[in-house]
Amino acid sequence: MYENIKLSIESGIATITMDRPQALNALNSQTLKELNNVIDEVQGNDDVRVVIITGNGKSFVAGADISEMKDLNSIQGRKFGLLGNKIFRRLELMEKPVIAAVNGFALGGGCELSMACDIRIASSKAKFGQPEVSLGITPGFGGTQRLARLVGVGKAKELIFTGDIIRADEALRIGLVNSVVEPEELMNVAKDMAEKIKNNAPIAVAYSKVAINRGVEVDIETGLMYEGEVFGSCFSTEDQEEGMSAFLEKREKSFKNR
Repeated sequence: MYENIKLSIESGIATITMDRPQALNALNSQTLKELNNVIDEVQGNDDVRVVIITGNGKSFVAGADISEMKDLNSIQGRKFGLLGNKIFRRLELMEKPVIAAVNGFALGGGCELSMACDIRIASSKAKFGQPEVSLGITPGFGGTQRLARLVGVGKAKELIFTGDIIRADEALRIGLVNSVVEPEELMNVAKDMAEKIKNNAPIAVAYSKVAINRGVEVDIETGLMYEGEVFGSCFSTEDQEEGMSAFLEKREKSFKNR
């Protein structure tokens, strides 16, 4: 179904592999539209509990496709940026948790894609950066917004203004990634984390994601009010009854996502 993306689903975990290795998985319009369709597919599949995104070859995603962007006019450039932003925002707001398994270069649009995911696990060989200013443009797929929220305004300005590319250990130090592992262990670690998440109550995980995403964008009083609403809503689910009963009865839980 897809030319530049591979999708596999196994035991409730969907793995999306960016698969344009001849271009270091650079994001052109076709790849972005395919990603949009993949999001539809995994979001609509009730069997999928967790999503992992990674890249094929030496790169996670090396950035947006410069060969496609080079001759765009201002209207076309804005349209291209809005396309990427819309799709990445859909990924960010999808209630199913998304783990980025960053295997190599995550530059420009690739760094932005990783930041739209909930959790970032990096190979020790991964490299991150927002080098757009060296091309005469700004980050266009959310980099000016998500980077500052993740690493702080000062560090985000430093990385964007200089266009510096940083190693995985520095990305970990500044809070851009959650952990760094050896390349051969990357997918195993990502899948182990996905399994842990998958074994918890799906509705509670989804509500937690929504509460966090909304809470960081509002004042704490509003965020706490929203948390109270989703907390209370959990008590209308079968999974809450199952989780607490299993705990008290000292048995394994069996969540039904309802």
